[in-house]
Amino acid sequence: MKKSQRIKTIVEIKAVQEKSALEVLGAAQRKLQSMQEQIEGLKKYRKEYQQRFDQLGIKGVNVAQLLEFRSFIDKLDKAIMGQEQVLRSIEAEVTAKRKVWEELHHKTQSLQKVCDSALVVEMKQEAKREQQEQDERASRIGRGNSSGTGNA
Repeated sequence: MKKSQRIKTIVEIKAVQEKSALEVLGAAQRKLQSMQEQIEGLKKYRKEYQQRFDQLGIKGVNVAQLLEFRSFIDKLDKAIMGQEQVLRSIEAEVTAKRKVWEELHHKTQSLQKVCDSALVVEMKQEAKREQQEQDERASRIGRGNSSGTGNA
């Protein structure tokens, strides 16, 4: 098996690994986007709830309603902080998966360049060999003609 063929096999294996890493990265990015949307939804809900309470506050609220509101807002704030912490860990996960994919991508590209170079070398060697064979045939034919004409 030629060197370029052996390297091509490795390139194909690395390309499959790269594709797999890219799919994993895509899934992590979708997870990140989903979490971001979820946090934005919670923040929007908190803002709307605060606005509703502010409107009720203008009319006046009793202490029980105020305590209930404060308790609920605190729970929303804690949920938002918890989700933001999860978001940071997902961001770190995406960064790590992107790094893995980039490394595999660079390895695949490098191996592809090595494979291409080996193929060029092999093609040059093949062309040189063919040229030598043609030269040998031409010299044999030339020797055969010159020896045949001298005897005639």
